[in-house]
Amino acid sequence: MAHLGTAHKYSKKRIAFEYASPQVSTSTSPPNTLLWIGGLTNGLLTVSYPSSIASSLPPTWTLAEVLLSSSYKGWGTGSLSRDARELGECVAYFKELRPGRKVVMMGHSTGCQDIMEYILGKGKEGREGVNGVILQGGVSDREAWADMCQTEEEKKGLEEVVKKAKEMVDQGREKDIMPSEGSVLMKELSGPITAYRTYSLLAKGGDDDYFSSDLSDEHLATTFGNIPKITPVCFLLGSEDPYVPASVDKAALLQRWTRIIREGGGVVDDEDGGVIPGAHHDLDGDPEDVVQDLVKRVCGFVSGVEKKHEWNSTESRL
Repeated sequence: MAHLGTAHKYSKKRIAFEYASPQVSTSTSPPNTLLWIGGLTNGLLTVSYPSSIASSLPPTWTLAEVLLSSSYKGWGTGSLSRDARELGECVAYFKELRPGRKVVMMGHSTGCQDIMEYILGKGKEGREGVNGVILQGGVSDREAWADMCQTEEEKKGLEEVVKKAKEMVDQGREKDIMPSEGSVLMKELSGPITAYRTYSLLAKGGDDDYFSSDLSDEHLATTFGNIPKITPVCFLLGSEDPYVPASVDKAALLQRWTRIIREGGGVVDDEDGGVIPGAHHDLDGDPEDVVQDLVKRVCGFVSGVEKKHEWNSTESRL
C-alpha cells in the first residue's frame, strides 16, 4: 500500500514521515503536529494504526512517524537517553518549521518509555517542551519477559541473562554485545543487543523500567509524579495486550498512575484515555471498530490540547 506524504529531514541522518491528509485546513496557518514514536523493532509504516489516525485527525493536525537510530534493529545497541536526544532534535525541527503551533508526542510500546525519558530524564531542561503526550501500550518489558517464561528452566535462563548483563556492565563492558547463546531477547527479537540494553530492559530498576506494576508509589512519585501540569497525559492500553501479565488489573494500573500524576500536580485525560476493549498491543489484525475506538480517543485528546482543556477531574474514570 502506498502512502502519500512528506519526508522531513529533521537531522543529518534521520527523517520523520508526515502523512498527507485531505483533512488539513487550507488556511495559511500551519498545522499542529502529532509525532508518533514506535517500539522495539518498529520503523516507518511497520505499525498500521498511525495511518488511520492520520486520515481522521482534525483539520488543524497532522501526524508524522519519527525514525530514530533505535528503529528496526537499532534498539539493541541504543538507549532511551539517545532516543530522547534525537526526539529533541525532531521536536525542535517541527517547532521551528511551525512557529507557535502545538506538538504532541504519541508513543507505542517502548515509544512510551522514550517519551517518559524525554520529559523526565537527564537533560530534560535543555529539551523543547511538548503540549501533551499519549502513552499507548506502555508495558513493562521486565514483567512481560518474566511472564513468558513458563518453565523453571526458562526462568532460570532469564535470571542468568540478567546476571551476565550486570557482570558485563560492572566490568565497564556495557557496550559489548551479549553472548547469543541463551539470550531470550536475541532469540525472540533477533539482532545484536548490548549488555547495557539487556540490563536496562530486564532488570528491576533498569533505565527502561517505567511501567512495571510492582514499582512502589514512592518510586512512581519520582517519575509519573514529576510530569508537569503543562504536559497533559493520555493513557491507552489494550484489554487484550499480551505483554501485560494476566494477573495485572489493567484499569486499576492506569488509575494508579493517574492518581500519582494528579497528586504531583499533573493532568490526565481520562475522558479519552483508558483501556480499549478488544485491543491488542499494536492493534495489528484487530477489528476495525477497535481501531476506530483508538482513533477516536487520540483525536479527542489532541482536540482537547488545542482547546487547552484541563481534564482536572478529581476522580478517575479510567
